[in-house]
Amino acid sequence: MSTGALDIIRTEHRSLAAVLHALQYLARNIKDHGAAPDYSLLRLMVDYIESFHQRFHHPKEDEHLFKAIRNRTREGDRMLADLEAQHAEGDGWLQNLREAVNRLQASSGHEAREFARAVDTYADFHWTHMRREEDELMPLAERVLTPDDWHEIDSAFNDNADPVFGKAPQQKYATLFKLILSQAPPPVGYGTHSWRI
Repeated sequence: MSTGALDIIRTEHRSLAAVLHALQYLARNIKDHGAAPDYSLLRLMVDYIESFHQRFHHPKEDEHLFKAIRNRTREGDRMLADLEAQHAEGDGWLQNLREAVNRLQASSGHEAREFARAVDTYADFHWTHMRREEDELMPLAERVLTPDDWHEIDSAFNDNADPVFGKAPQQKYATLFKLILSQAPPPVGYGTHSWRI
C-alpha cells in the first residue's frame, strides 16, 4: 500500500497551517500592539489560501480520495459529506476574510478587533477541518482502500503531466509561499522590514 497522496495532503496541511499561524500572529500584533498593517502581505496570504487550497488542494481530495473511499465503504458517508460541505463553505469563509482585510484598510486600522476575530474564526474552521481529515478520514482510507485504489490516488496527486495540477502550478504556489515568508517580519518570516509596535 502506498500513502504518497496522504503524505502530500499532510504536507499541504502544514503549509496552510504555517500561513494561518502567521496570519493570526500578524492580526494579534495589529490588534494588541497597534502594529501598522501591511495590506499587501495580508492580501498575499489570502490569495495563497484561495489559489492553492480552495482551487487545488480541496478539489483533488474530493475527486480522488473521497470518491475512492465511497466506492469501498458506506462507513464514512457522513464524514465525507461534512468534509465536502466544508470545502464548499470555504469560499464563503474566505470572502469574509478578504472583506475583513478591506474593512481594516478602509478604517485605517481601526477595525483591528473585528479583523483579528475574522482571522481566528477562519483559522479555527480550518484547524477543525484538517484535524478531522487527519484523525478520522486518513485512518479510514488506510484501512479500506486497496493497492489499486492507492495507485490511482497517488497518480492523481503526483501527476506531473497534468496541465492544471502538475509541477508548474506547484512551483507557482511554492514561490508564492516563499514570497509570503520573505515579506513577513520575524518571527513569522524573514522579511527585513519591521512593523512598528
